[in-house]
Amino acid sequence: MAVHGAHSSGAGVHCTLPTTLPRPHTRPPPSRPTQKERQEVQDDDPEMRHLGVSPSSPCRVRPRAAAPSPPARLQPRVTFPAASIVHARAAAGATPASPPHHRLEAVRRDHETVPESQFRLAVVTGGNRGIGLEVCRQLAVQGVTVILTARNEKRGKDAVQYLRHECNLSNVIYHPLDILDGDSVASLAKHIESRYGKLDILMQVNNAGVGGVVVDQDALRALNIDPDTWLSGKAANLLDRVVVQTYDEAVKCVNTNYYGIKWVTEGLLPLLKRSTSGARIVNTTSLRSELKRMPNEKLREELGDADAWDEKRMEAMLDEFLQALKHGRLEDEGWPTMLPAYSMSKMVVNLYTRILARRHPEMRINCVHPGFVKTEINWNTGVIPPEEGARGAVELALLPDDGPTGCYYDQTHLGVAW
Repeated sequence: MAVHGAHSSGAGVHCTLPTTLPRPHTRPPPSRPTQKERQEVQDDDPEMRHLGVSPSSPCRVRPRAAAPSPPARLQPRVTFPAASIVHARAAAGATPASPPHHRLEAVRRDHETVPESQFRLAVVTGGNRGIGLEVCRQLAVQGVTVILTARNEKRGKDAVQYLRHECNLSNVIYHPLDILDGDSVASLAKHIESRYGKLDILMQVNNAGVGGVVVDQDALRALNIDPDTWLSGKAANLLDRVVVQTYDEAVKCVNTNYYGIKWVTEGLLPLLKRSTSGARIVNTTSLRSELKRMPNEKLREELGDADAWDEKRMEAMLDEFLQALKHGRLEDEGWPTMLPAYSMSKMVVNLYTRILARRHPEMRINCVHPGFVKTEINWNTGVIPPEEGARGAVELALLPDDGPTGCYYDQTHLGVAW
């Protein structure tokens, strides 16, 4: 990671980066793809499309006779606010810290004996495609045993088969996980507890395709919005023609992007505390999370002070935001108007990351914006391949003990989000 100076992330948590970390290879800014180039990538191998693998991936899926599986049907989600959320929250955090787990002194992997002191275990949420899949691959290449999780069992298992057969990585396994289902979170925790007794890395890339809006994707592609316009926020007026903001979509977005991260973290925290190599938590965020994009000056200043916030206050703020969206008062009250639910959920993810870092100084806990990656979350309008977008997250997952914590990264560079 390349860092220019140090950055303070609020009282009590300071972002500094040792100069010993390897600097990533520099690449020229990606050129703007033509409509034809975008379509060619979309029309690539159907199985690659299913996994979200880019043409530049080190591993390519060979054509197979089987037809691609139909898209998964959207399952009913937790509503917000509702008593069911309280139940899910309690269930997600219900796994008690048990006595130290007795493990074998060595673990078998790839026909080698790996000493327990060198064995590292990672959980990656949303690991079945795109950035999440590439994070799994890069971690596995570094010798980390990876539990790839996904809600859809077939897609999760397909992703593991891809990594095993096409990338020759046998240290990746699948486990089902619905981040909004407390029983599912508890089941994953129980599996890790019984088989490994600890967790070293929690990588949360679970928000693919949850932008909080309904989009006419054909009309959006026809606009051919360039990356600079997207990233600057100047696309807001253009999006009005093709995007519909609804309360239900906003609720789903907030549930997935914030509450899902929170419940999985709470459910796996007892296992992370047992890490023998130093626990790492990496939460995926977005450029939309940067506080300079918050029109409400008073709230912007308040969000900059992590010490003044806890989950209860954050969730009360999200309640106020959702009510403003529901009643058409976003602009009047100074809330973000471009992808509002997505922006707010990511601002809260940043804040939650800083709160966790303050509470657990023995861990390295950071959030990262992967860049303008071509994925479902931006309706495949991005220009960066997943393997490049995953790089910053993987470097944060493999930080040394004196690495930064409570920080925001824009890809592999220390960013300014608050």
